[in-house]
Amino acid sequence: MHSSHLRDAAILAAMSWALAPSPVAADDHSAHQAHADAKPVAAQSARVSLADTALLDQNGRSVRFKSDVIGDRIVIVDFIYTSCTTVCPVLSAALAQVQERLGARLGREVGMVTVTVDPVRDTPARLKEYGARLGSSPGWSWITGPKPQVDEVLRAFGAYTPNFVDHPPLVLVGDAKTGKWLRFYGFPSPDQLLAAVGDLTAARGKPRPAG
Repeated sequence: MHSSHLRDAAILAAMSWALAPSPVAADDHSAHQAHADAKPVAAQSARVSLADTALLDQNGRSVRFKSDVIGDRIVIVDFIYTSCTTVCPVLSAALAQVQERLGARLGREVGMVTVTVDPVRDTPARLKEYGARLGSSPGWSWITGPKPQVDEVLRAFGAYTPNFVDHPPLVLVGDAKTGKWLRFYGFPSPDQLLAAVGDLTAARGKPRPAG
């Protein structure tokens, strides 16, 4: 079988696993399902102001969100919880395809970041297992930590909801160096996300307007 077919099979298998019923928060999925039919929309400019919040990555390492996780790269950020059976597996599978297409750029020029909306249950080990099923590479960070600190980050991205299962399908693409962020509400395709990365990359090379 061709290597690309193997990767596609792995992504499909990961989606099947993530879509399997889970005993964790199973009664809450009806609220999250309300977002499942949301359609992708054009990217909108977003204002994001990040603090250097102390959190944990999927390896249990203490990281500072702004300086260690985001850095000065262009980043793709999404929000999931591992027991989700509706929206999150779809977003995660799309990012798995983006990871494949970024190739050697991932982790150097471009970063991928997934932040849990359920830090109470989503331990580093749980996020690491979830990411492994998607073929996550070192350039894709999976972030959790104490709930107050995670909520601070979620609020900065406009992704916080009082009930985590009701969080909207949301992906942001941003350039930490220039401070420009684009928000996709719904289910952006890998092509849309990569186009946004390309636009932000090209914008870095343009001179700033005078004045």
